[in-house]
Amino acid sequence: MVVSVIELLPKYYGLVVIVLVLYCFLNFYMGFQVGKARKTYNVPYPTLYASQSENEHAKIFNCVQRGHQNSLETMPIFFMLVILGGLKHPLISAALGLLHTVARYFYFTGYATGEPENRLQSKGLHLLALLGLMVCTVSLAWTLLIQPAIP
Repeated sequence: MVVSVIELLPKYYGLVVIVLVLYCFLNFYMGFQVGKARKTYNVPYPTLYASQSENEHAKIFNCVQRGHQNSLETMPIFFMLVILGGLKHPLISAALGLLHTVARYFYFTGYATGEPENRLQSKGLHLLALLGLMVCTVSLAWTLLIQPAIP
């Protein structure tokens, strides 16, 4: 009997997939905002960050850029945790993934105001969500380690 991978995934794993796609849309949004800020504040490619001495709008551009860059830095960790944690706890992982995504939106929009302190308006909920996803992933690991060997 041939079983497809989809049949092996837990019920509601589709919610995990939807959350990942939502985060991709958030990433596109942030990238577009950086592109818009490049035009508005005259920061040409390939310059990653603007220099205060060369651009009077460097701080606000750098805040927009940094908000996106920080999200890119944590994205692989987030994706790995939500994908793996969702194999055992799909509803919890999807909910935590959605919390992380929404908190990341507010982190970015706060940062993009040009006042770095405003990135904290989400109160670190994205980090709390990542911690919860770590617990889900460790739970999966534990389950895999204690299951009996297949002869």
